[in-house]
Amino acid sequence: MNLQKINGQKPVFETIKQINQNGQEYWSARRIAKVLNYLEYRNFLPVVDKAKNACVNSGQNITDHFVDMHEMVSVGSGVSREMPTIALSRYACYF
Repeated sequence: MNLQKINGQKPVFETIKQINQNGQEYWSARRIAKVLNYLEYRNFLPVVDKAKNACVNSGQNITDHFVDMHEMVSVGSGVSREMPTIALSRYACYF
């Protein structure tokens, strides 16, 4: 799966967008990793680190675009637990 349209619907990127309590849009790094077919989230973290570096090099403040957070993740057998992730701004996702 990629971030393109599926069956003529809106792009996957837009379907996984979330809105925080302040009405700001963000994307979960865990969800983006799955869409990009990373089997393990930890293998996606170096990509996020490179994006952070690119963000700094563009003169932006990292904390405006990459926010550490937790989300509930299914770990099997119908059980969920809170796991760390990163909330990415649209700008961060471009990197």
